[in-house]
Amino acid sequence: MANPLPQLASLSFSHVGFYVRDITRMAAFYKDVIGFFETDRGLLGPVQLVFLSRDPGEHHQIVLASGRPAEAHFNVINQISLRVPDLATLRAVRNRVAADPGVSELLVATHGNAVSIYFRDPEGNRLEVFMDTPWYCEQPLREPIDLDQADDAVMAQAEALARSRPRFRSRAEWRAEMEQLMGAAR
Repeated sequence: MANPLPQLASLSFSHVGFYVRDITRMAAFYKDVIGFFETDRGLLGPVQLVFLSRDPGEHHQIVLASGRPAEAHFNVINQISLRVPDLATLRAVRNRVAADPGVSELLVATHGNAVSIYFRDPEGNRLEVFMDTPWYCEQPLREPIDLDQADDAVMAQAEALARSRPRFRSRAEWRAEMEQLMGAAR
């Protein structure tokens, strides 16, 4: 299917903003536990905003906004996902979030194409921190994995899961296919 708006071919994702109840606590969590840097802070009308980034080329990747109602029990954010380069970093993040008393529902899993940790921040927003693997397999797919195993064992389990799927291939092969399909749609 051809893209009806070819001028949007350069559209790319930049940042996400979400409402929080306790902006001081949430800013501290994202800075002290997840490692974001506060780039700016201020008021826009009655709403207090905190701008956070981990990339010096991006003014903000996350914006926290005051004003989430206490009675709002359903969160429309399914998850916020952050990529790490290796298992050592994934373990370090897991250990940091596990030590925070405000974190809940910590889960470690593999999808075959990634190894992930999932958890809820102090206000119940779900985060995923993940490391890509060199394989593709169709999703959704999730199995628990022991991140305290040696790197080779973790990667062998992720690869075995990926290889068990009928459309298994290397991430490079999958990416080449997606580039072709997405390029054709533009």
